[in-house]
Amino acid sequence: MTHIYKLAGMTCSGCSEKVKLLLSKVEGVASVNINLEKQEADITMEEHISIDKLRTALEGTKYNISEQSQPAAIDMEKPVTLKTYLPIFLIFGYITAVTLLIQLYQPRFDIREWMCHFMAGFFLVFSFFKLLDVPTFAMSYSSYDIVGKRWLAYGYIYPFIELALGISFLIPSLYWWSNTITFIVMSISIIGVLQSVMKKQKIQCACLGAVFNLPMSTITIIEDALMVAMSGISLFLFFS
Repeated sequence: MTHIYKLAGMTCSGCSEKVKLLLSKVEGVASVNINLEKQEADITMEEHISIDKLRTALEGTKYNISEQSQPAAIDMEKPVTLKTYLPIFLIFGYITAVTLLIQLYQPRFDIREWMCHFMAGFFLVFSFFKLLDVPTFAMSYSSYDIVGKRWLAYGYIYPFIELALGISFLIPSLYWWSNTITFIVMSISIIGVLQSVMKKQKIQCACLGAVFNLPMSTITIIEDALMVAMSGISLFLFFS
């Protein structure tokens, strides 16, 4: 994973080389690229490294490092193909297959029950990937989500919201609450996704956390829109 951090105090190429050397010595850092003009550092890590460790590496110098300005952009040169989104296609395929198999052994196909099981699987799987590295997800999410941009802590809370929703969809008595909260949360989430796609921003989609380097695209819009549609239909069926 690669992140962009702001640097202060560099005045020449010698400074940038010194900063690069110091940051490269931090355990877990794979590579460091310094942009003297922008006063930034692109740091590729084997796993998430706290900002405190990076600051410690520069302790005693005139250089300061601060939280990343944004997640690293997706490589513009790398072509985006259907294979790029294979992890998402496989996840949706598995969830669809399993939930349809459950209905196969029911007296009749229950659309409400199927959607509940599908959304339960969706939120449980997607929260799992986010929970593998919550800090990295939060940073990535804050680059485009309209709430995450204003309140970084929301990115830390969001994976647990998805986990709670995944569990609640398996509890029939929580049917109304599960779908209402999903409709609200996913409607808010899709706004930031739409804005990023319309602006053609080349940034990483945080839907699968930091495990897969997926670009933001219409696939992400469809993913969020599906959850909004399912929860909306479920609520309609509930009141009809």
